[in-house]
Amino acid sequence: MLELSRLWSLLRLASPQLPIGGYSYSQGLESAIEQGQVKDAAAARTWLADQLQLNFARFEGPLLAELLRAAQAADWEALRDAVERHRASRETRELGLENRQMGFSLGQLLEALPELDQPARQWLAAQAEPSFAAAWALAARAWGLSPEQALGAWLWSWLENQLAVLMKTLPLGQLAAQKLTSQLLPDLDQACRSALANPPRGGASFGLALASMIHETQYSRLFRS
Repeated sequence: MLELSRLWSLLRLASPQLPIGGYSYSQGLESAIEQGQVKDAAAARTWLADQLQLNFARFEGPLLAELLRAAQAADWEALRDAVERHRASRETRELGLENRQMGFSLGQLLEALPELDQPARQWLAAQAEPSFAAAWALAARAWGLSPEQALGAWLWSWLENQLAVLMKTLPLGQLAAQKLTSQLLPDLDQACRSALANPPRGGASFGLALASMIHETQYSRLFRS
């Protein structure tokens, strides 16, 4: 059974109330909706399931697991290497900005909290450019979360944000969003398990990259990405 103190930390990290501005980003989903690729709940399920299976399970999740394990073990060189690979994998300008802006916000939050230990604080202060994935790994270290728990929190936070985007841009109500959540939970679980068990194998998120590129010049939009 998960200790209550760990449970509070897990809920805190995954909460949309974490003041890092995650609500500002759609990660290309707004563009997919504008282009007509995602026009109803069924298409949204396909889009999100593909991201989980083709990106998070194969590349994004395993790479984040590397960051989480390195931070937990205080292997700062390994963490720096994984951060650079994660940064290089941001395929568009707006995805890179999202990584930096949210990394800066979470880093500022961590610096203001007492839970972050001195070695992690020094490593964070030495970084010339903030990284959201690195800050997430340091938050997991500060709050005593295992890589499995922190990766699960990342995936859950991503899914909740994507559903919020759908509810703002599609005729998709809260009940439909909850049904979609139930349908996607097996994909979420499989992506998390696969990410923890395998090294990064290269993603296949071409649709996501194209949607993000189109979104950068989209005339009317609600989100930064």
